[in-house]
Amino acid sequence: MVVRVAKTAGFCFGVKRAVSMVYEAAEKYPGRVYTMGPIIHNEQVVEDLAEKGVRVIDDSLLDEETGEAPPAGSVVIVRSHGISREMTERLGESGYKVITATCPFVSKIHDIAAKKSAEGYSILIVGNPGHPEVQGIRGWAGEPCAVVENAEQARALSLPKERPVWMVAQTTFQVDKFEELVEIVKGMGYSVRVTNTICNATKERQTESKELAGISDTMLVIGGKHSSNTQKLYEICSSMCERTYYIQSPEDLESVVLHSDSCIGITAGASTPNTIIQEVLSNVRGTEL
Repeated sequence: MVVRVAKTAGFCFGVKRAVSMVYEAAEKYPGRVYTMGPIIHNEQVVEDLAEKGVRVIDDSLLDEETGEAPPAGSVVIVRSHGISREMTERLGESGYKVITATCPFVSKIHDIAAKKSAEGYSILIVGNPGHPEVQGIRGWAGEPCAVVENAEQARALSLPKERPVWMVAQTTFQVDKFEELVEIVKGMGYSVRVTNTICNATKERQTESKELAGISDTMLVIGGKHSSNTQKLYEICSSMCERTYYIQSPEDLESVVLHSDSCIGITAGASTPNTIIQEVLSNVRGTEL
């Protein structure tokens, strides 16, 4: 059995930075730390932080478990996905100590959306409309603004034709699909300007995963079930390797049949801790005959 692990698998810069900030805050402000939504889309990390006293609040600034507002003196951390301008202002007026862990690459998109909207452009965001990163970007864009995720939505776009369009992308969107949607919108008669805001780590991870899947008999994609970037990796790998499995932890390997003469490829989403990748790797190697 040959087992290869993608070099780009696991935490990206923005996620690693955000998680580190929460752990540091949990130690510095014990029992007082809250995050705006789960800090990352990984259940194991969120559960570990909960054991250290970190709680999660929703967009109403209420504890997701109790429905109560955090007490005065609490510390609220903005996660790597970022939040809208309105939510940023609400937090600033809340009286809580606010720590911003928004990924710098996401903050850059906020700046682009706000600036270009003020200059008279319609903002078109390419990404998952239900994802917190996209919702945060949407909250900085002003009007007119639209979000598209696929070709069908792009062809149904109804932004005013008299205004130029500025296109940006969710940082973890699939590169080739973004390029496809840009061409579709350009072909609809809009005056289009584009800033490709897919982060380099995402591009490198997608490219390496595609190449690895192309030379593997079986591909394992590790990540949380709510992780958008892991889902994109799974789609890419599935297109290259028929036996591609989406797993969250070593326990999920029970449903995967591995053979002694197989070539196994392993990649992981940006919110997957290295400890889980190593556990999966150890379990896979433990099946060698």
